[in-house]
Order: sequence, then structure tokens, then C-alpha cells
Amino acid sequence: MPSAEKPKRINVRRPDIMEKVKAEVVTHYRSELVEYLRAAHGCTFAYGNTGILLAKEFGFCYGVERAIDLAYAARRHFPKEQPVYILGEIIHNPHVNEQIRNMGLTFLSGGHQAASIDDLGKGDPVVIPAFGTEVGVTDLLNERGCTIIDATCGDVMRVWKRVRQNARDQVTSIIHGKAWHEETKATSSQAKAYENGHYLVVFDLDDTDYVCRYITKGGDREAFLKKFDGAYSDGFDPDRHLNTIGLANQTTMLRSETEEVQRRLRVAMAEKHGEDALDEHFRYFDTICGATQERQDALRDLLNRPMDLLLVVGGYNSSNTSHLAEMGEEKLPTYFIKDVSEMESAERLHHLLHHKNEMVVAENWLPLNGELTFGVTAGASCPNNLVEEIILRVFELRGASADEVLGSIRVDAATAAH
Repeated sequence: MPSAEKPKRINVRRPDIMEKVKAEVVTHYRSELVEYLRAAHGCTFAYGNTGILLAKEFGFCYGVERAIDLAYAARRHFPKEQPVYILGEIIHNPHVNEQIRNMGLTFLSGGHQAASIDDLGKGDPVVIPAFGTEVGVTDLLNERGCTIIDATCGDVMRVWKRVRQNARDQVTSIIHGKAWHEETKATSSQAKAYENGHYLVVFDLDDTDYVCRYITKGGDREAFLKKFDGAYSDGFDPDRHLNTIGLANQTTMLRSETEEVQRRLRVAMAEKHGEDALDEHFRYFDTICGATQERQDALRDLLNRPMDLLLVVGGYNSSNTSHLAEMGEEKLPTYFIKDVSEMESAERLHHLLHHKNEMVVAENWLPLNGELTFGVTAGASCPNNLVEEIILRVFELRGASADEVLGSIRVDAATAAH
């Protein structure tokens, strides 16, 4: 059952603090080149025989910006000698998380972990990251009397509302997502916030088809539970809890796939219960994050333009970024890289094959002679300064220094201003 008493929450976004925070964020993540590309020429630019096409929507979304602002503001709100804690990665970008750690926030999990929830006491400030956290963790913070700075994205909380409604109505939530992802863990826990609430996580269309077959034809219960081990609620029984279902999703999944998951489940439930009774047994709400969709739409537009290769920039554990890479790979040579350090040379590029979760080396990935047009996009947790570094590295590998390229855009911007 939900906790009767909620943790103390405070708003650290005071005007005096936020003025300083905004200045810090600009200093840490601003890009002169990205601002130029976005302001002029339809996100296109060429220097010498090298051209770039930049997706019209990429990089930090509102939810990410808000989470970063809250983490920065929390550190400024409390006295320097008072520890400020954060549950885990504020977003899925290693550079941003390193910056947060360097500002003095103490991580309670992950690669930067320096303390645990057991170390917390009454009044200790704790930042909840953009993905949110599990109900049980919130209860622990409440029991210890912690002060909460909640940076959970509003789109994530919108999914929670649907899942909690399902739980109240004893409707099993089928969650299209990654069972191991922080957001999906948090969303799944909402399904258990009420007695008799249940969930099942499906990762892809193969998982969905397996569930659909079980709904329409039945099957081996133990085999089902073994297949989805770790992806369903305690006490979940496919023979009982697939009778009435509601589809939700991790907000950063590929929209086209979520829509297909919805379509296939709807068909299976209609076959099982009949069209007339479908509304009693199946619910669906569109809960894909708006920023995720905008970035996917912008990349889809970009992929319709002629280019030789695509660079997708973002943290390797970023779900929304991995789906951008997936879209690109269907069309042309695509390389998913976290930062400029992966760009060893024109002969060697380190990148992630997201479908295998494996780092590989692309050899002779960048032609050095003749005309070249490359595309760039970035996930919602990727700052502009990293995008700039990668763009400039491509130009550098093809013979144009950063000073030359930046000098060119400054001249063009000055000319346009007059």
C-alpha cells in the first residue's frame, strides 16, 4: 500500500540561486558552433569539401535541463559543509554525471558511489534523478526523514499515474521497456503500490508475440515464468493476470515499436474476449515522451537527405540515444559514440553496436578525399559542447582545424548581423 506519510520535499529553484545555476550550466555545456547551426542555414554547414547536416531536434530536453538545474541548485541551496546526496546518475551521460560529482554531490549508487542509503539521516538532502526511483526507495528515504529534491521527469510521472490506476483497478500493466533500466524499475514499482497490482515487462516484438500466443492459445506456465524471469511482479501468474491488461511504456522507447506492441496485444485480446468486450480487458495510453518523439521525427527527416554517414552522440546506457542509432543503422553507416575520445583517427573509430551491447572498432570509417556530407544527432541527455567537439573532430580529420571552422562561422555570423 502507498505510504501514508510522504517524504519532505523542497523547492531549491529560488530566483537568486537559479540565476547562478543558469550561468554555470551555460559555462559547462554551451556550444558556439551548435548555436550557429541551429540559428542559421537550416542546421547545415560546409567548409571546404566537408558538409554537415544536423538534426533539427537533438540534445538536452526540458526534463534533462530541469534535472541538471535541480542538482546544481541543490548544491547551492545547502551549506557547503552539508553533504548533498543523489540516488544515482542524474541522467545517462557520463560527462554530466562527472560534473555533478565534481560539484560536490555524493552518489548513492553507480560508478561514482561514495555512500549508501544506510548512511543517511534526518534532514539529509537527496536528489532523485530524472528517471525517478522505486517506491521502496522512496519509502526508505521517508523512514530516514530525508529531504527530497525530486528531479523526476514529468513525462515519467505521467506513466506512473496510468500504472497506478491500473493497479487500483487490478489491471495488469504490460510495460514496453527494458526491465533493467532505472526508469522501468521505477515504473514497475508503481504497479505494486496497491494490493493485487501486477506488471510484466516486454522488451521487443518477440516478447510481445510470445505473450500474445499465451493469451490466445495458453501454454506452459513455468516456461513463461522462466522466459520473463526478472521482468514481472512477485506473485504474477500468466494464467490469471493476463486476463485484463493495460499497456504502458518506458518513455524513451521507439514509438513505432511501442505502437506495434499495442496493436499486437489489442488483436490478441480481441481474439480472446471479442471486440465487444475489448474495452473491459484492454487499456492503452500514449505515454512516449514528447522530446523522444521529436528527436526520432527529426532524425527521420534527416535520413531522407543525402549523406555519407551518421554520428549518433550520447551515453552508451541512454535508451533514447540507442533508438536513434537503431534508426540510422537501417539507412546508412551509423556510429554510436559517447564523445570525441572514441574518434581515434580516420582509420579507427570506437563505437557501440547497441543491439549487441558491444564496443567495436570501425576501420577506415571516414573518407579523406573528395566531397563528404555527414549527419549528426544526439540523445536527450547529451550536452551541446560534446556535439561541437565531435563535429570539429570530423573537420580536423579531413584537414580543417577547429580554429579555421570556428573562424568561418564567426565571420558569417558577423556578416549576417550587418
